[in-house]
Amino acid sequence: MDPLTHFLDGPRAVGAFALSMHMNGPWGVSVRDQAALSVLAVTKGQIRVDGTLVEAGDVALVRGPEPYNVTDAAASAPSIEIGPGQQCTTLDGRDLRDDLRHGIRRWGNAADGETSLLIGTYERPDEAGGLVTRALPRITLVPRERSDGPLVSLLARELSHDDPAAQVVVDRLLDVLVVSTIRRWLNSPDRPDKATWLACNDPLVVRALECLHSEPAAPWTVESLARRVNTSRASFAARFRAGVGEPPMTYLTRWRLTLASDLLRAPGATVSQVAHTVGYHNAYAFSTAFKRQVGATPTQYRQRRPTLSTISNPYVEATNPHQITHAEGSLIGRPPLIHAHPQGVFS
Repeated sequence: MDPLTHFLDGPRAVGAFALSMHMNGPWGVSVRDQAALSVLAVTKGQIRVDGTLVEAGDVALVRGPEPYNVTDAAASAPSIEIGPGQQCTTLDGRDLRDDLRHGIRRWGNAADGETSLLIGTYERPDEAGGLVTRALPRITLVPRERSDGPLVSLLARELSHDDPAAQVVVDRLLDVLVVSTIRRWLNSPDRPDKATWLACNDPLVVRALECLHSEPAAPWTVESLARRVNTSRASFAARFRAGVGEPPMTYLTRWRLTLASDLLRAPGATVSQVAHTVGYHNAYAFSTAFKRQVGATPTQYRQRRPTLSTISNPYVEATNPHQITHAEGSLIGRPPLIHAHPQGVFS
């Protein structure tokens, strides 16, 4: 299983936070919600995301959890702040809940403003989702000529419905929009050429990754992987690092702990059981490695699910980017795929 498929297939909480936003200028919003990933699709007018112009038809992904500003095209100073839990206030703390809400999923300083956009906020992807988002730039922009306009239109229509069933459809459409946007960004001619799992196309490296994904608990070494893909140790190590951006064993450790982060959520699973499942001989070694990567012990992780780290290696796990197409298809009919905040003052 590759990291993107794990990201798509993983269990997630129902109820993604999403809304349509309608604004008349001047306006500016300081987003400090510490969310791991946000999706912004402009349907009318223009906005700026930390100064980057996003026009009607464009779709942008913003990787968190650092704060950022969303403003009108004139880059007006923010007067609204979005805090953790999607709490909306003025800069001095006054609650704007009733002032800016125009229905269940409609928000802004105007009922039908000169600028409209759709927003989906994922408060914390699971660790596999984190691997995906770390491989993206801070702001991923797909312009109108390459974005999925029909999908954005469908999402806008569902956000306009107030019935409870619409939330189920919105959850799934947001997930599809994320994957579609990543895929279209990958195919853009101006995408930065960087070694990440999103861009790896070396067939030898992809075969090695399939081995690691299908047998994460096996006692892999660089030499045994090289034998499996029928090449020399030196050649394999060099090609893996060139395609993925990190050595094979570093990748394997990260992938094992990625799987472990999901297994730890299973009721009744002990730390020792999870450790052995992902290839660690004892719970102590597993806990030490887990804390080094995640910043919390397995027990602490269960209790507080830490947000997406901003200091981890940006050159992340690799697989064939064409698998995104297959993964996108797997979204239909599945539960929501990214853990996202179901409440907040907008919903």
